Amino acid sequence: MKADLIATRQAIRAGSTQPQDAAEACLTVAQSPACAHAFMQLTPETLRRTASQPQVGQSPLAGLAVSIKDLFDVQGQITQAGSIVLKNQPPALSDCLAVARLKAAGAGLIGRTNMVEFAFSGVGTNPHHGTPAAWDGLYDQAVGVPGQAHVPGGSSSGAAVSVATGAAFMGLGSDTGGSIRVPAALNGIVGFKNTARWVPTQGALPLSTTLDTVCAMTRTVRDAILAHEVLSARRVPHGRRPLSGYRLAVVTSLMQEDMDATVSRAFERSLNTLRAAGARIDEIALTELNELAPMMSTGGFSPAEGFAWHRELLEQNSGQYDPRVLQRLMRGYGMKAHEYMDLVQARRNWIRRMEAALVGYDAVLSPTAPITGPKISDVAPGAERDSEFFRINGLLLRNTSAVNTLDGCGISLPCHAPGELPVGLMAWHAAMHDDTILQLALLLEPLLQQH
Repeated sequence: MKADLIATRQAIRAGSTQPQDAAEACLTVAQSPACAHAFMQLTPETLRRTASQPQVGQSPLAGLAVSIKDLFDVQGQITQAGSIVLKNQPPALSDCLAVARLKAAGAGLIGRTNMVEFAFSGVGTNPHHGTPAAWDGLYDQAVGVPGQAHVPGGSSSGAAVSVATGAAFMGLGSDTGGSIRVPAALNGIVGFKNTARWVPTQGALPLSTTLDTVCAMTRTVRDAILAHEVLSARRVPHGRRPLSGYRLAVVTSLMQEDMDATVSRAFERSLNTLRAAGARIDEIALTELNELAPMMSTGGFSPAEGFAWHRELLEQNSGQYDPRVLQRLMRGYGMKAHEYMDLVQARRNWIRRMEAALVGYDAVLSPTAPITGPKISDVAPGAERDSEFFRINGLLLRNTSAVNTLDGCGISLPCHAPGELPVGLMAWHAAMHDDTILQLALLLEPLLQQH
């Protein structure tokens, strides 16, 4: 694992590393084959200018490289959201609030990262700007070799690759159904989805106004805490409980279904490791999760709210959309007003029952995704691969999207062994349990890394 932001900041403050040297190292990686298709736009002069500012090393982010998903407004840059439909839009007049907070904390913006068009997929493919390869450890030397590279997960695909390769210490992204945690899992890094209300979405192009969450990917949990503190403008208190002081649950229904062999092995091994370290883990049915598919049968929030935002663009430019994104957006076209209102009420009732079912537990543990990343060639654009693409997309997002529907928070931690494709373990709970999840993650991280 490459040095994280906090370790590098400490080195800068000790005088053993200079911010300018860290900037050049990140730029070298960002311009290498490892980051092919990861960036929509590199901004080396912006990063160098920030790194050269006097006293920048004393700021929370120390002038170190942070990547920005192409979903967020940055003053003077065009926000395309991974599309070609918006390529001729005027540049943003101001920074979105999340970017403004990162800049104020001393972030050095290295560039805009590629993403699934309009953030509408968990796989990570993009037919317009190319698909970055997951930096997954097995095919580091085969990045760009046809048939070998794996999908990076989405929709924050380029953000994950920028962090995993070492081009950025932190990747700003969004999570509507898993778009931070899934790519974190598939690239072997940390992805924290906070309770949505903690970070304003102002200046971020929306997919679902109900579910959109602004958050980040990092190399370590302590960096995830730092990122959350900057983005939410609040402090996370220090945890004082030992691992045995937490009461944890594992869901036996839905979230452990359809696991591939690698995920199953890594998840079982992780639970055994945690129990051996003193963790109290109960198995619970949590059958309320089985209600999600029927609840979303009329389309769900993202198609309905996404179509509402896109309807004028679709009338004039539907042929310029990724056909797979277009297909999902058009599900919102046929959704009736009463069906949407019924969904709002059903979700409200479901959240209430889920919160009641989780009373007494500090967190739930599950695989972030039940499968490892497939090869890019298996889900590349093409009608003949659409059915496989949508099957994979549904599996990748199944566990994480439940947390979004819950209005909850969750973190994905790498839990795979050397030589295995990356697997994420997700610790999650309902809304406003962020501090507990982050404090617990600090305890879980070194245990999971023993593998």
